[in-house]
Amino acid sequence: MSKKKVGSVLVVGAGIAGIQSSLDLANSGFKVYLLEQTPAIGGTMAQLDKTFPTNDCAMCIVSPKLVDCGRHPNIEIITNAELGKVVGEAGNFKVEVKKNPRYVDEDKCTGCAACTQNCPVSIALYPVEKIYIKLKDEDLKKVKPIMDKYRDQKGNLLPILQQINKEFRYLPEDILRYVSDELDVHLADIYNIVTFYNAFNLEPRGKYIVTVCIGTACHVQGAPGLIEALEGELGIKVGETTKDMNFTLETARCFGCCGLAPVITVNEDVHGKLKRADIPRIVKNYKSMEEKQDA
Repeated sequence: MSKKKVGSVLVVGAGIAGIQSSLDLANSGFKVYLLEQTPAIGGTMAQLDKTFPTNDCAMCIVSPKLVDCGRHPNIEIITNAELGKVVGEAGNFKVEVKKNPRYVDEDKCTGCAACTQNCPVSIALYPVEKIYIKLKDEDLKKVKPIMDKYRDQKGNLLPILQQINKEFRYLPEDILRYVSDELDVHLADIYNIVTFYNAFNLEPRGKYIVTVCIGTACHVQGAPGLIEALEGELGIKVGETTKDMNFTLETARCFGCCGLAPVITVNEDVHGKLKRADIPRIVKNYKSMEEKQDA
């Protein structure tokens, strides 16, 4: 005869460990209360790109557990809440939980985000004097054709930002303000996009973007040595741009061509199976190309 499970369990913290513990306990027949201080479960792992040492996608691992946890009949998730007083003894605890307000009815919430778009905290409820952005003539000549091309298209913000980033090799602040004014889109919403995608840059970049793959295969095959050689040849560190604005040195997690490890790219050019001794020759070739264009 199976022994009936009695009582319930409180799991504090809804990171990957808390979620897995809740699932194990719930599958064993216990009623589980999963308490999380932040507005959503998932913890730090949900914010990661890759996991060590396998380089597996973090969200690919945690997403099924999030779904299972949310759907499990024995798990009650309590988010945006804090643990208060705990009284009792082992096996017979009573806890006090302080639940912070969300200012929305959670039972009616569908995740449409309409509340964030109409939040009185972030949107002024009184008239605000409109500020018109005037660009330099040379910048306006570059930006205006891009705006005219995409202005009437649905979902035009992203392609506009992509074209501007390509034209200027980064996104200047005054041009972002101009786009915000022209499309009547909040500047904060634009910055939400450009800071989310690493394809966008808010700092000036060089004409040649030198990117070193630091994925597992490239790292093992000598990527750290290539970085040191490039820093020596270009006179800059990773993340910096040369004073002549010709070269920017960056790293990336994986190019998807592990058979060519170690690999670097210079703009769209791929250089594989490199040795440290190859770096001076590669840099010299691109410097020569730049000198010929200036001549």
